Amino acid sequence: MGLRVLELSNYSGSTWRGGWPRRPRAVPDWDFPLWWRLSLAASFSGFPDFRFQNWQLMQIKLDYGKQGLMVDLPAERLVGPLALRPVAPLANPRAAVERLLEQPLGTPPLAELAKGRRSACVLVCDITRPVPNRLLLEPMLAILEQSGIPREAITILVATGMHRPNEGEELVELLGAEIVARYRCENHFGKDRDSHTYLGTTPRGVPAWIDSRYVHAELKIATGLIEPHLMAGYSGGRKLICPGIAALETVRVWHGPQFLEHPLADYGHLQGNPVHEENTLIARMAGCDFIVNVTLDEQRRVTHVVAGDMEQAFLEGVRFIEEVVRAEIPEACDVVVTSGAGYPLDTTFYQSIKGMTGALPIVKAGGTIVVAASMTEGIGSPEFQQLFAENRTLEGFMERILGRDYFVMDQWQLEELAKVRRKARVRVVTHGLPAETLRGLFVDPAPTVEQAVAEALQQYGPGARVAVIPKGPYVIPAIAAG
Repeated sequence: MGLRVLELSNYSGSTWRGGWPRRPRAVPDWDFPLWWRLSLAASFSGFPDFRFQNWQLMQIKLDYGKQGLMVDLPAERLVGPLALRPVAPLANPRAAVERLLEQPLGTPPLAELAKGRRSACVLVCDITRPVPNRLLLEPMLAILEQSGIPREAITILVATGMHRPNEGEELVELLGAEIVARYRCENHFGKDRDSHTYLGTTPRGVPAWIDSRYVHAELKIATGLIEPHLMAGYSGGRKLICPGIAALETVRVWHGPQFLEHPLADYGHLQGNPVHEENTLIARMAGCDFIVNVTLDEQRRVTHVVAGDMEQAFLEGVRFIEEVVRAEIPEACDVVVTSGAGYPLDTTFYQSIKGMTGALPIVKAGGTIVVAASMTEGIGSPEFQQLFAENRTLEGFMERILGRDYFVMDQWQLEELAKVRRKARVRVVTHGLPAETLRGLFVDPAPTVEQAVAEALQQYGPGARVAVIPKGPYVIPAIAAG
Protein backbone atom coordinates (compact mmCIF):
# COMPACT_ATOMS: atom_id res chain seq x y z
CA MET A 1 0.00 0.00 0.00
CA GLY A 2 1.26 3.47 -0.87
CA LEU A 3 2.02 6.32 1.44
CA ARG A 4 0.62 9.79 1.05
CA VAL A 5 1.91 12.99 2.55
CA LEU A 6 -0.34 14.88 4.92
CA GLU A 7 0.73 18.50 5.19
CA LEU A 8 -0.77 20.42 8.08
CA SER A 9 0.36 23.86 7.00
CA ASN A 10 0.82 26.94 9.16
CA TYR A 11 -0.83 29.03 6.47
CA SER A 12 -4.15 30.69 7.28
CA GLY A 13 -5.78 33.05 4.85
CA SER A 14 -3.37 35.77 3.80
CA THR A 15 -1.28 35.67 6.96
CA TRP A 16 1.81 33.49 7.18
CA ARG A 17 2.36 32.22 10.71
CA GLY A 18 5.97 31.12 10.38
CA GLY A 19 7.70 27.78 10.12
CA TRP A 20 8.01 27.03 6.37
CA PRO A 21 8.28 24.45 5.11
CA ARG A 22 7.08 22.12 7.83
CA ARG A 23 8.39 18.62 7.40
CA PRO A 24 5.51 16.58 5.97
CA ARG A 25 4.34 13.57 7.94
CA ALA A 26 3.96 10.39 5.90
CA VAL A 27 0.78 8.51 6.76
CA PRO A 28 -0.81 5.45 5.14
CA ASP A 29 -3.39 6.55 2.57
CA TRP A 30 -6.07 4.38 4.17
CA ASP A 31 -5.89 6.40 7.40
CA PHE A 32 -7.39 9.55 5.90
CA PRO A 33 -9.72 9.55 2.87
CA LEU A 34 -8.66 11.88 0.08
CA TRP A 35 -11.71 14.12 0.45
CA TRP A 36 -10.98 14.46 4.16
CA ARG A 37 -7.38 15.47 3.63
CA LEU A 38 -8.22 18.04 0.97
CA SER A 39 -11.08 19.54 2.92
CA LEU A 40 -8.78 19.72 5.94
CA ALA A 41 -6.23 21.62 3.86
CA ALA A 42 -9.01 23.94 2.70
CA SER A 43 -10.12 24.58 6.27
CA PHE A 44 -6.57 25.62 7.15
CA SER A 45 -6.62 28.08 4.26
CA GLY A 46 -9.34 30.18 5.86
CA PHE A 47 -12.04 29.04 3.42
CA PRO A 48 -13.94 26.34 5.31
CA ASP A 49 -16.92 26.60 2.95
CA PHE A 50 -14.88 25.09 0.12
CA ARG A 51 -16.02 21.44 0.07
CA PHE A 52 -13.57 19.26 -1.85
CA GLN A 53 -15.52 16.13 -0.88
CA ASN A 54 -18.38 17.16 -3.15
CA TRP A 55 -16.13 17.25 -6.18
CA GLN A 56 -14.77 14.58 -8.46
CA LEU A 57 -10.99 14.82 -8.34
CA MET A 58 -8.35 14.14 -10.96
CA GLN A 59 -4.85 13.14 -9.90
CA ILE A 60 -2.10 14.67 -12.03
CA LYS A 61 1.68 14.33 -11.84
CA LEU A 62 3.61 17.56 -12.23
CA ASP A 63 7.27 17.54 -13.24
CA TYR A 64 9.00 18.43 -9.97
CA GLY A 65 12.60 17.62 -9.02
CA LYS A 66 13.65 14.10 -9.93
CA GLN A 67 10.52 12.29 -8.72
CA GLY A 68 7.57 14.47 -9.71
CA LEU A 69 4.71 15.79 -7.58
CA MET A 70 1.24 14.23 -7.48
CA VAL A 71 -1.61 16.72 -7.08
CA ASP A 72 -5.40 16.27 -6.86
CA LEU A 73 -7.52 18.87 -8.63
CA PRO A 74 -11.31 19.27 -9.10
CA ALA A 75 -12.11 17.62 -12.44
CA GLU A 76 -15.20 19.69 -13.21
CA ARG A 77 -13.15 22.90 -13.14
CA LEU A 78 -10.19 21.44 -15.02
CA VAL A 79 -8.93 22.31 -18.49
CA GLY A 80 -6.31 19.88 -19.74
CA PRO A 81 -3.86 18.60 -18.78
CA LEU A 82 -2.05 20.41 -21.59
CA ALA A 83 0.70 18.09 -22.78
CA LEU A 84 3.09 17.38 -25.61
CA ARG A 85 1.38 15.73 -28.55
CA PRO A 86 2.24 12.02 -28.48
CA VAL A 87 4.99 11.12 -30.92
CA ALA A 88 6.55 7.69 -31.19
CA PRO A 89 10.15 7.73 -29.95
CA LEU A 90 12.83 6.59 -32.36
CA ALA A 91 13.28 2.83 -32.22
CA ASN A 92 17.05 3.18 -32.63
CA PRO A 93 18.22 6.74 -31.94
CA ARG A 94 21.89 5.73 -32.11
CA ALA A 95 21.40 4.48 -35.67
CA ALA A 96 19.58 7.72 -36.54
CA VAL A 97 22.49 9.80 -35.26
CA GLU A 98 25.05 7.71 -37.14
CA ARG A 99 23.04 7.95 -40.36
CA LEU A 100 22.75 11.74 -40.12
CA LEU A 101 26.47 12.15 -39.45
CA GLU A 102 26.95 10.46 -42.82
CA GLN A 103 23.95 12.09 -44.57
CA PRO A 104 23.48 15.53 -43.00
CA LEU A 105 21.32 18.40 -44.22
CA GLY A 106 23.13 21.17 -46.06
CA THR A 107 26.74 20.09 -45.41
CA PRO A 108 29.11 17.32 -46.44
CA PRO A 109 29.34 14.30 -44.11
CA LEU A 110 31.07 14.98 -40.81
CA ALA A 111 34.00 12.72 -41.76
CA GLU A 112 34.59 14.78 -44.89
CA LEU A 113 34.42 18.04 -42.96
CA ALA A 114 36.94 16.73 -40.43
CA LYS A 115 39.58 15.66 -42.94
CA GLY A 116 42.61 17.91 -42.87
CA ARG A 117 41.49 19.73 -39.70
CA ARG A 118 43.99 19.78 -36.88
CA SER A 119 41.64 20.67 -34.00
CA ALA A 120 37.97 20.57 -33.08
CA CYS A 121 35.70 22.17 -30.51
CA VAL A 122 32.39 20.49 -29.71
CA LEU A 123 29.80 22.52 -27.79
CA VAL A 124 27.41 20.81 -25.37
CA CYS A 125 24.57 22.19 -23.25
CA ASP A 126 25.10 22.57 -19.51
CA ILE A 127 23.36 20.56 -16.79
CA THR A 128 20.13 22.60 -17.09
CA ARG A 129 19.23 20.79 -20.33
CA PRO A 130 18.46 17.04 -20.44
CA VAL A 131 20.43 16.39 -23.63
CA PRO A 132 21.42 12.74 -24.28
CA ASN A 133 25.05 13.77 -24.71
CA ARG A 134 26.61 10.32 -24.88
CA LEU A 135 24.24 9.36 -27.68
CA LEU A 136 25.44 12.33 -29.74
CA LEU A 137 29.08 12.50 -28.75
CA GLU A 138 30.25 8.89 -28.95
CA PRO A 139 29.79 8.37 -32.71
CA MET A 140 30.82 11.95 -33.43
CA LEU A 141 34.09 11.72 -31.50
CA ALA A 142 34.91 8.42 -33.14
CA ILE A 143 34.53 10.02 -36.58
CA LEU A 144 36.74 12.97 -35.64
CA GLU A 145 39.56 10.69 -34.54
CA GLN A 146 39.16 8.37 -37.52
CA SER A 147 39.39 11.42 -39.77
CA GLY A 148 42.78 12.36 -38.31
CA ILE A 149 42.06 14.86 -35.56
CA PRO A 150 44.15 13.82 -32.53
CA ARG A 151 42.19 13.17 -29.35
CA GLU A 152 44.26 15.72 -27.46
CA ALA A 153 43.22 18.35 -30.04
CA ILE A 154 39.50 17.83 -29.39
CA THR A 155 37.85 20.09 -26.80
CA ILE A 156 34.37 19.44 -25.45
CA LEU A 157 33.22 22.84 -24.24
CA VAL A 158 30.23 23.12 -21.89
CA ALA A 159 28.21 26.10 -23.13
CA THR A 160 27.26 27.48 -19.73
CA GLY A 161 26.35 30.96 -20.91
CA MET A 162 26.18 32.92 -17.66
CA HIS A 163 25.41 29.80 -15.58
CA ARG A 164 27.80 28.22 -13.10
CA PRO A 165 30.33 25.61 -14.32
CA ASN A 166 29.58 21.88 -14.34
CA GLU A 167 32.44 20.06 -12.66
CA GLY A 168 33.31 16.82 -10.88
CA GLU A 169 30.43 14.36 -10.53
CA GLU A 170 28.11 16.76 -12.31
CA LEU A 171 30.38 16.77 -15.37
CA VAL A 172 30.34 12.97 -15.33
CA GLU A 173 26.54 13.03 -15.13
CA LEU A 174 26.48 15.41 -18.06
CA LEU A 175 28.90 13.62 -20.41
CA GLY A 176 29.54 10.13 -19.05
CA ALA A 177 32.60 8.86 -17.19
CA GLU A 178 34.39 7.52 -20.26
CA ILE A 179 34.19 10.76 -22.22
CA VAL A 180 35.31 12.81 -19.22
CA ALA A 181 38.27 10.47 -18.69
CA ARG A 182 39.38 10.38 -22.33
CA TYR A 183 38.78 13.91 -23.63
CA ARG A 184 39.51 17.48 -22.66
CA CYS A 185 36.20 18.64 -21.16
CA GLU A 186 36.08 22.27 -20.12
CA ASN A 187 33.56 24.93 -19.07
CA HIS A 188 32.87 28.30 -20.57
CA PHE A 189 33.24 31.26 -18.18
CA GLY A 190 31.22 34.16 -19.51
CA LYS A 191 32.48 36.72 -17.00
CA ASP A 192 36.12 36.26 -18.06
CA ARG A 193 36.30 38.55 -21.09
CA ASP A 194 39.99 37.83 -21.61
CA SER A 195 39.15 34.25 -22.60
CA HIS A 196 36.98 35.53 -25.48
CA THR A 197 37.73 36.91 -28.94
CA TYR A 198 36.04 40.06 -30.25
CA LEU A 199 34.44 39.44 -33.64
CA GLY A 200 32.88 42.85 -34.24
CA THR A 201 29.65 44.64 -33.38
CA THR A 202 26.31 43.85 -35.01
CA PRO A 203 24.16 46.49 -36.74
CA ARG A 204 21.87 46.44 -33.67
CA GLY A 205 24.82 47.33 -31.47
CA VAL A 206 25.69 43.98 -29.85
CA PRO A 207 29.44 43.41 -29.39
CA ALA A 208 30.23 39.80 -30.31
CA TRP A 209 32.72 38.32 -27.81
CA ILE A 210 32.96 34.52 -28.25
CA ASP A 211 35.02 31.94 -26.35
CA SER A 212 38.48 31.82 -27.95
CA ARG A 213 38.73 28.03 -27.65
CA TYR A 214 35.84 27.77 -30.08
CA VAL A 215 36.85 30.66 -32.33
CA HIS A 216 40.34 29.26 -32.89
CA ALA A 217 39.30 25.62 -33.40
CA GLU A 218 39.60 24.48 -37.01
CA LEU A 219 36.38 22.44 -36.83
CA LYS A 220 33.41 23.91 -34.97
CA ILE A 221 30.51 21.68 -33.90
CA ALA A 222 27.43 22.34 -31.73
CA THR A 223 25.10 19.79 -30.20
CA GLY A 224 21.88 20.51 -28.34
CA LEU A 225 18.17 20.16 -27.67
CA ILE A 226 15.39 21.92 -29.57
CA GLU A 227 12.64 22.96 -27.16
CA PRO A 228 10.55 26.09 -26.52
CA HIS A 229 12.48 29.07 -25.15
CA LEU A 230 11.00 32.09 -23.41
CA MET A 231 13.09 34.67 -25.30
CA ALA A 232 14.64 33.08 -28.39
CA GLY A 233 11.55 31.14 -29.50
CA TYR A 234 13.31 27.77 -29.44
CA SER A 235 16.57 26.55 -27.97
CA GLY A 236 19.18 24.62 -29.91
CA GLY A 237 21.16 25.46 -33.03
CA ARG A 238 22.66 28.94 -32.77
CA LYS A 239 21.90 29.24 -29.08
CA LEU A 240 24.88 27.08 -28.09
CA ILE A 241 27.07 29.88 -29.42
CA CYS A 242 25.09 32.87 -28.18
CA PRO A 243 24.58 32.94 -25.27
CA GLY A 244 26.23 29.54 -24.69
CA ILE A 245 29.84 30.63 -25.19
CA ALA A 246 29.40 34.41 -25.35
CA ALA A 247 30.93 36.86 -22.89
CA LEU A 248 28.86 38.94 -20.49
CA GLU A 249 29.62 41.99 -22.63
CA THR A 250 27.63 40.34 -25.42
CA VAL A 251 24.80 38.92 -23.35
CA ARG A 252 24.11 42.11 -21.40
CA VAL A 253 23.15 43.87 -24.63
CA TRP A 254 21.52 40.91 -26.39
CA HIS A 255 19.41 40.21 -23.27
CA GLY A 256 18.68 43.89 -22.74
CA PRO A 257 15.24 45.53 -22.75
CA GLN A 258 15.61 46.67 -26.38
CA PHE A 259 15.37 42.98 -27.32
CA LEU A 260 13.33 41.39 -24.53
CA GLU A 261 10.50 43.92 -24.51
CA HIS A 262 9.76 43.15 -28.16
CA PRO A 263 6.37 41.37 -28.40
CA LEU A 264 7.82 38.54 -30.51
CA ALA A 265 10.68 37.78 -28.10
CA ASP A 266 8.67 34.88 -26.75
CA TYR A 267 8.09 31.13 -26.84
CA GLY A 268 7.57 29.67 -30.29
CA HIS A 269 8.42 32.79 -32.31
CA LEU A 270 11.34 32.92 -34.74
CA GLN A 271 10.23 35.17 -37.59
CA GLY A 272 10.48 38.78 -36.49
CA ASN A 273 11.97 37.83 -33.11
CA PRO A 274 15.01 40.10 -32.60
CA VAL A 275 16.50 37.78 -29.96
CA HIS A 276 16.57 34.90 -32.46
CA GLU A 277 17.72 37.08 -35.35
CA GLU A 278 20.58 38.55 -33.36
CA ASN A 279 22.03 35.36 -31.93
CA THR A 280 21.76 33.74 -35.37
CA LEU A 281 23.83 36.62 -36.77
CA ILE A 282 26.40 36.31 -33.98
CA ALA A 283 26.63 32.55 -34.54
CA ARG A 284 27.32 33.19 -38.22
CA MET A 285 30.08 35.60 -37.24
CA ALA A 286 31.66 32.93 -35.02
CA GLY A 287 31.17 30.17 -37.59
CA CYS A 288 29.68 26.72 -37.12
CA ASP A 289 30.57 23.82 -39.38
CA PHE A 290 28.05 21.27 -38.11
CA ILE A 291 25.26 20.76 -35.58
CA VAL A 292 23.51 17.74 -34.13
CA ASN A 293 20.26 18.48 -32.28
CA VAL A 294 17.51 16.28 -30.85
CA THR A 295 13.92 16.60 -29.68
CA LEU A 296 12.51 14.65 -26.72
CA ASP A 297 9.11 13.34 -25.61
CA GLU A 298 7.55 13.53 -22.14
CA GLN A 299 9.71 10.60 -20.96
CA ARG A 300 12.76 12.34 -22.45
CA ARG A 301 13.12 9.74 -25.19
CA VAL A 302 14.51 10.91 -28.52
CA THR A 303 11.77 11.60 -31.06
CA HIS A 304 13.76 13.32 -33.80
CA VAL A 305 17.38 14.02 -34.77
CA VAL A 306 18.66 16.72 -37.11
CA ALA A 307 22.25 17.27 -38.25
CA GLY A 308 24.23 19.39 -40.67
CA ASP A 309 24.05 23.10 -41.45
CA MET A 310 23.48 25.24 -38.35
CA GLU A 311 20.44 27.04 -39.77
CA GLN A 312 18.91 24.48 -42.12
CA ALA A 313 19.08 21.58 -39.65
CA PHE A 314 17.84 23.73 -36.76
CA LEU A 315 14.82 24.95 -38.73
CA GLU A 316 14.00 21.39 -39.76
CA GLY A 317 13.99 20.44 -36.08
CA VAL A 318 11.76 23.41 -35.24
CA ARG A 319 9.27 22.41 -37.93
CA PHE A 320 9.03 19.00 -36.29
CA ILE A 321 8.78 20.12 -32.66
CA GLU A 322 6.43 23.10 -33.12
CA GLU A 323 3.60 20.73 -33.96
CA VAL A 324 4.37 18.67 -30.86
CA VAL A 325 4.65 21.38 -28.21
CA ARG A 326 1.59 23.50 -28.98
CA ALA A 327 -1.55 22.86 -26.93
CA GLU A 328 -4.70 24.93 -27.49
CA ILE A 329 -7.66 25.63 -25.23
CA PRO A 330 -10.89 27.50 -26.08
CA GLU A 331 -10.43 30.45 -23.75
CA ALA A 332 -8.19 31.86 -21.05
CA CYS A 333 -8.46 30.48 -17.51
CA ASP A 334 -8.57 32.15 -14.10
CA VAL A 335 -5.95 29.76 -12.73
CA VAL A 336 -3.05 28.00 -14.41
CA VAL A 337 -1.15 25.26 -12.58
CA THR A 338 2.27 24.63 -14.05
CA SER A 339 5.76 23.43 -13.15
CA GLY A 340 9.40 24.32 -13.53
CA ALA A 341 9.75 21.22 -15.78
CA GLY A 342 11.46 19.11 -13.13
CA TYR A 343 15.13 18.25 -12.81
CA PRO A 344 17.48 19.58 -14.09
CA LEU A 345 15.56 22.73 -15.07
CA ASP A 346 13.75 23.50 -11.79
CA THR A 347 16.72 23.54 -9.42
CA THR A 348 16.63 27.34 -8.97
CA PHE A 349 14.03 30.07 -8.72
CA TYR A 350 15.82 31.71 -11.67
CA GLN A 351 15.11 28.77 -13.96
CA SER A 352 11.61 28.24 -12.58
CA ILE A 353 10.52 31.62 -13.90
CA LYS A 354 10.33 29.87 -17.28
CA GLY A 355 7.32 27.92 -16.03
CA MET A 356 5.61 31.17 -15.02
CA THR A 357 6.20 32.89 -18.35
CA GLY A 358 5.03 29.81 -20.21
CA ALA A 359 1.58 30.12 -18.61
CA LEU A 360 1.03 33.73 -19.70
CA PRO A 361 -0.82 33.08 -22.98
CA ILE A 362 -3.70 31.28 -21.25
CA VAL A 363 -4.10 33.00 -17.88
CA LYS A 364 -6.66 35.77 -17.58
CA ALA A 365 -5.51 39.26 -16.65
CA GLY A 366 -5.73 39.36 -12.87
CA GLY A 367 -5.61 35.57 -12.67
CA THR A 368 -3.32 33.29 -10.70
CA ILE A 369 -0.38 31.15 -11.81
CA VAL A 370 0.52 28.31 -9.44
CA VAL A 371 3.99 26.94 -10.13
CA ALA A 372 5.61 23.92 -8.46
CA ALA A 373 9.41 23.67 -8.62
CA SER A 374 11.99 22.00 -6.40
CA MET A 375 14.48 24.91 -6.26
CA THR A 376 16.99 22.62 -4.55
CA GLU A 377 19.85 25.03 -5.35
CA GLY A 378 18.02 28.10 -4.09
CA ILE A 379 17.37 31.41 -5.81
CA GLY A 380 20.13 31.52 -8.41
CA SER A 381 23.41 33.33 -8.91
CA PRO A 382 24.71 35.91 -6.39
CA GLU A 383 24.03 38.60 -8.99
CA PHE A 384 20.43 37.46 -9.41
CA GLN A 385 19.97 37.56 -5.64
CA GLN A 386 21.49 41.05 -5.60
CA LEU A 387 18.69 42.27 -7.85
CA PHE A 388 16.06 41.53 -5.22
CA ALA A 389 18.10 43.26 -2.53
CA GLU A 390 18.50 46.38 -4.65
CA ASN A 391 14.96 46.67 -6.03
CA ARG A 392 12.00 47.02 -3.69
CA THR A 393 9.44 46.93 -6.50
CA LEU A 394 9.27 45.51 -10.00
CA GLU A 395 8.06 48.87 -11.27
CA GLY A 396 11.17 50.55 -9.90
CA PHE A 397 13.36 47.82 -11.35
CA MET A 398 11.89 48.27 -14.83
CA GLU A 399 12.40 52.03 -14.66
CA ARG A 400 16.06 51.45 -13.81
CA ILE A 401 16.83 49.03 -16.63
CA LEU A 402 14.88 51.02 -19.21
CA GLY A 403 16.96 54.03 -18.24
CA ARG A 404 20.06 52.03 -19.29
CA ASP A 405 22.19 53.38 -16.45
CA TYR A 406 21.68 50.23 -14.38
CA PHE A 407 22.89 46.71 -15.08
CA VAL A 408 23.26 43.58 -12.98
CA MET A 409 23.94 40.19 -14.54
CA ASP A 410 20.82 38.02 -14.80
CA GLN A 411 18.53 41.04 -14.71
CA TRP A 412 16.89 39.63 -17.86
CA GLN A 413 15.20 36.92 -15.81
CA LEU A 414 13.76 39.42 -13.36
CA GLU A 415 12.51 41.35 -16.39
CA GLU A 416 10.69 38.19 -17.46
CA LEU A 417 9.17 37.86 -13.99
CA ALA A 418 8.02 41.48 -14.26
CA LYS A 419 6.12 40.56 -17.45
CA VAL A 420 4.37 37.79 -15.53
CA ARG A 421 3.46 39.93 -12.55
CA ARG A 422 2.01 42.67 -14.74
CA LYS A 423 -0.68 40.18 -15.74
CA ALA A 424 -1.13 37.68 -12.91
CA ARG A 425 -0.51 36.75 -9.30
CA VAL A 426 2.05 33.98 -8.74
CA ARG A 427 1.84 31.31 -6.04
CA VAL A 428 4.93 29.12 -5.60
CA VAL A 429 4.98 25.60 -4.13
CA THR A 430 8.48 24.41 -3.27
CA HIS A 431 10.50 22.63 -0.63
CA GLY A 432 13.66 24.44 -1.70
CA LEU A 433 13.06 27.93 -0.30
CA PRO A 434 11.36 29.21 2.88
CA ALA A 435 8.19 31.29 2.62
CA GLU A 436 9.80 34.51 3.79
CA THR A 437 12.44 34.20 1.09
CA LEU A 438 9.76 33.66 -1.56
CA ARG A 439 7.92 36.77 -0.43
CA GLY A 440 11.05 38.76 -1.13
CA LEU A 441 11.04 37.48 -4.73
CA PHE A 442 7.77 39.20 -5.75
CA VAL A 443 5.74 35.97 -5.48
CA ASP A 444 3.53 34.43 -2.80
CA PRO A 445 4.22 31.08 -1.10
CA ALA A 446 1.72 28.23 -0.91
CA PRO A 447 2.12 25.04 1.14
CA THR A 448 0.47 22.80 -1.49
CA VAL A 449 -0.82 23.12 -5.04
CA GLU A 450 -4.25 21.98 -3.82
CA GLN A 451 -4.47 24.76 -1.28
CA ALA A 452 -3.35 27.43 -3.75
CA VAL A 453 -5.98 26.25 -6.23
CA ALA A 454 -8.70 26.06 -3.56
CA GLU A 455 -8.08 29.64 -2.52
CA ALA A 456 -7.99 30.87 -6.11
CA LEU A 457 -11.27 29.15 -6.99
CA GLN A 458 -12.89 30.64 -3.93
CA GLN A 459 -11.64 34.07 -5.03
CA TYR A 460 -12.76 33.82 -8.67
CA GLY A 461 -16.12 32.20 -8.08
CA PRO A 462 -18.15 29.24 -9.36
CA GLY A 463 -17.35 29.83 -13.04
CA ALA A 464 -13.56 29.78 -12.54
CA ARG A 465 -11.55 27.30 -14.60
CA VAL A 466 -8.13 25.75 -13.93
CA ALA A 467 -5.68 24.86 -16.71
CA VAL A 468 -2.85 22.44 -15.92
CA ILE A 469 0.52 22.21 -17.70
CA PRO A 470 2.43 19.35 -16.00
CA LYS A 471 5.61 19.83 -18.02
CA GLY A 472 5.66 23.59 -17.62
CA PRO A 473 7.76 25.48 -20.21
CA TYR A 474 8.22 22.43 -22.45
CA VAL A 475 4.64 23.04 -23.68
CA ILE A 476 3.46 26.17 -25.52
CA PRO A 477 -0.18 26.81 -24.52
CA ALA A 478 -2.39 28.96 -26.71
CA ILE A 479 -5.96 30.17 -27.12
CA ALA A 480 -7.60 28.56 -30.15
CA ALA A 481 -8.42 30.94 -32.99
CA GLY A 482 -12.04 31.78 -33.57
